[in-house]
Amino acid sequence: QVQLVESGGGLVQAGGSLRLSCTASGIFSSINVMGWYRQAPGKQRELVATVTRAYDTNYADSVKGRFTISRDNAKNTVYLQMNSLKPEDTAIYYCSLMTRVYEYWGQGTQVTVSS
Repeated sequence: QVQLVESGGGLVQAGGSLRLSCTASGIFSSINVMGWYRQAPGKQRELVATVTRAYDTNYADSVKGRFTISRDNAKNTVYLQMNSLKPEDTAIYYCSLMTRVYEYWGQGTQVTVSS
């Protein structure tokens, strides 16, 4: 059974920073992509950023230049450093681990940015 456990969410003022972490446990393919998605109230879940085991990254246009995704393969952990946060970044952030056959999700962590 694969579990993803997130941490690091919270309340921050606009312009501030937060760092999210997500650690995967269990048995899963070493060929995988880890990432972060977010869902704001009344909106669909959207991609924030992804990173492959080879450290190739992909970002949503809305976070480019402000957010940085990274991973530690030895720890099966993915990080999301969020700088210059804006009120529109407020959402529940979900960690994802995607293999060739399945995508696993964390329980989500709330990020609230006050103006």
